[in-house]
Amino acid sequence: MKWHMKLRTRLFLSLSALVTVALLGLALGLISVLQMASVQQQMVRETNHTLEIGLKLRQNLGEQLTLILDPQTDPKSLTHLQDSFSTLLANGLEQGGERTGFGKAQSHYPAFLRAYRDSPEPWRSMGLDNPLGAAFNQVRNDLIDSHRQALEQIARSEEHTRERALLVSGVLGLMGLTVVVLGFVTAHNLARRFGQPIEALAKAADQVGQGNFEVTLPITQANELSLLTRRFGLMADALRKHQATNVDELLAGQQRLQAVLDSIDDGLLIIDRQGRLEHLNPVAQRQLGWDASRVGSSLAEALNRPELEQQIRQVLRGGSLDRAPEDLSIEIDEETRLLTFSLTPVSHPQGPILGAVMVLHDVTEQRAFERVRSEFVLRASHELRTPVTGMHMAFGLLRERVKFPPEAREHDLLDTIGEEMQRLTQLINDLLNFSRYQNGLQKLELAPCAIDELLERAQARFAESAADKQIELVSELEQPLPRIQADAAQLDRVLDNLLHNAIRHTASGGHIRLHARRHAERVIVSVEDDGEGIAYGQQGRIFEPFVQVGRKKGGAGLGLALCKEIVQLHGGRMGVFSRPGQGTQFYMALPV
Repeated sequence: MKWHMKLRTRLFLSLSALVTVALLGLALGLISVLQMASVQQQMVRETNHTLEIGLKLRQNLGEQLTLILDPQTDPKSLTHLQDSFSTLLANGLEQGGERTGFGKAQSHYPAFLRAYRDSPEPWRSMGLDNPLGAAFNQVRNDLIDSHRQALEQIARSEEHTRERALLVSGVLGLMGLTVVVLGFVTAHNLARRFGQPIEALAKAADQVGQGNFEVTLPITQANELSLLTRRFGLMADALRKHQATNVDELLAGQQRLQAVLDSIDDGLLIIDRQGRLEHLNPVAQRQLGWDASRVGSSLAEALNRPELEQQIRQVLRGGSLDRAPEDLSIEIDEETRLLTFSLTPVSHPQGPILGAVMVLHDVTEQRAFERVRSEFVLRASHELRTPVTGMHMAFGLLRERVKFPPEAREHDLLDTIGEEMQRLTQLINDLLNFSRYQNGLQKLELAPCAIDELLERAQARFAESAADKQIELVSELEQPLPRIQADAAQLDRVLDNLLHNAIRHTASGGHIRLHARRHAERVIVSVEDDGEGIAYGQQGRIFEPFVQVGRKKGGAGLGLALCKEIVQLHGGRMGVFSRPGQGTQFYMALPV
């Protein structure tokens, strides 16, 4: 039975061998360096001591010569120097000075002392031809020889140290070369033993990823790789069985999904990440007059709507459309169809966008009805305006000629008639204005507009109305605010309508806030109150014409619809946030 060593055991032994050899070499080099440094330090210490004693001896000998040459010298001073010389010489011999010439000086110095004592006039006997001078010169030469020997010893020590360093370097280099060779051998063995099975497993994984589950697995002696190979084989077999059992279910699920998509009443187009058509249901085929051959084409080119390409790209990047897109006008069998559409991104649960969905809705009849309604409202308003204006003028003349006491019933009836005629005139004006906006007859007079000045004027116009109900009206601006291109008179009209509604629906002692801030390439202007609020289910219809939901009712329900038309005409959008009992916030986002 062949013994299989674990992969981690092989790696541990191989790396341990490399580390052991490297540590041995490092330890040998470190010990050699320390030993060499110790020997060098001891030798330098001894040589320095020898040089220091030699210097002191030469200085002492020079002082003795000075005193000998002076006839008036005190013998005690000279004797003291001679004793100091003998003591220094003995100290040098104790520290190993015999190797540097101190021994010769010690043997010749007594002769110099005898010659000094035997000379009657020492100061006259220092010549080299006299015994005293010759003895002195011999001692001086011995000291010079000791200094030269010390210097030679330093040179020999340096040469020995250099040779030892070369030897240590050679040994360390040999150890390093050994480690490199062992490293190459180990790496080659590891690559041969473990690299080939791992590469074979990688190729098998690629085949499994491509759907080929009939793979050939390698055989290895490492326990871990052998276990991995067996588990990989089990996984491939499980995938093969899973594929065989789930193909029918996947096909059935795809058919059910296809049936659901085809049964939707609205047209449905699925767009891939490149912005091209991937699928369209039968309703979309009937609405657009297309067939399945359109799959793979660009929607912008097929619909002849260049701006649609940019809108699709914006949605595929995760953004949203700034405003509701214009209706698609399709000519099919000499019949014009109007289709409204929406674009929604399709995202993976982990975040990436996979494509988009376009939902088409046929609004041909709805737009025709809206057009008829708009024309009817416009004509009716014009027809009503003339008689109402005449009645208003006649009533004004009547009030000038007919006078009733203030407490009379007739006086109250006349006031009531005047108020109702004023409301009727305002209603007719609102109908005319709304019709002009919807039919594109209203034109904007664009000019640079400062947001802070816009809010200051609105606050000043409603300061008195708010004070009458004890409502705090404040304005908050988050600087810096850019100037925008807008029709200031029309925006004043929007703010007047919003502030009028806010004061109307805010209880006494409440608060109303005018707020403006910049968000990216838009300026957000909002009117916030702390009134009774609007139910969530009613907020979706609050901007529809002739609709009054929630809150206190009154008027024709055209105010907010007119505000929305004005904001959209500026290229912006209008919205509302509200919770019952917590107040309401109306906002308009205007492009910078």
